[in-house]
Amino acid sequence: MTSLLRVDGLAGGYGDVTVVRDVSLRVDGGQAVFLAGRNGVGKSTLVKLIAGQLAATGGTTTLDGRDMTALPQHGRRLHGIGYAPQEGVVFDDLSILDNLTLHYPDRDLNRYGDLFRLFPRIEERLQQMAGTLSGGEKKILSFCRALAEDTPLVILDEPSEGVQPENIDRMARVILDQKARGRAFLVVEQNLTLVEDAADHVYLLDHGECVFETGRSNDLREDLSKRLQI
Repeated sequence: MTSLLRVDGLAGGYGDVTVVRDVSLRVDGGQAVFLAGRNGVGKSTLVKLIAGQLAATGGTTTLDGRDMTALPQHGRRLHGIGYAPQEGVVFDDLSILDNLTLHYPDRDLNRYGDLFRLFPRIEERLQQMAGTLSGGEKKILSFCRALAEDTPLVILDEPSEGVQPENIDRMARVILDQKARGRAFLVVEQNLTLVEDAADHVYLLDHGECVFETGRSNDLREDLSKRLQI
């Protein structure tokens, strides 16, 4: 069986500084794969390399059998890789409405119907400038924008950062629902509740390398909690 996303021996970083070293991973359709690890171990750098925000210095990234390695971020988006970054998640100088619609030829909000029902505050404040939102509210806005896009794979970098627990639960519900429809997720996350609720497989990173991986299990949270002390 061919995985939707294949990453083989990926390496890269910033200038002459290598952050990610020889990482390989797989994400199948209908699966949520999570990247765990302490701050500063290379998780965000890894997803930037996969999304095309950074150029790899080694290895390959393949989506549904198509080599994405040489494509820039917008090219990967056209072929089906959605991406919600950890930082710079919204356009502060634009309204919430514009943030949700600027990348579409129309301003039709029907695509957000299910998400608005879960996160009604977004719909209630469409004319508000996105820059006036709290950090957690910006994360929810970014999450909604990425989930509404028609991509087979969604990359989420720390989606729960600053988000209230009840909205983290709603994020998990969306991920589970869309997984059931065949969509795939690659998620950087430190909130172990979200990992436990939604993950099918977890890769643990340390010093830019994958040092452990595991599937779902009854003791997933305990196992990760222990290993995150490395």
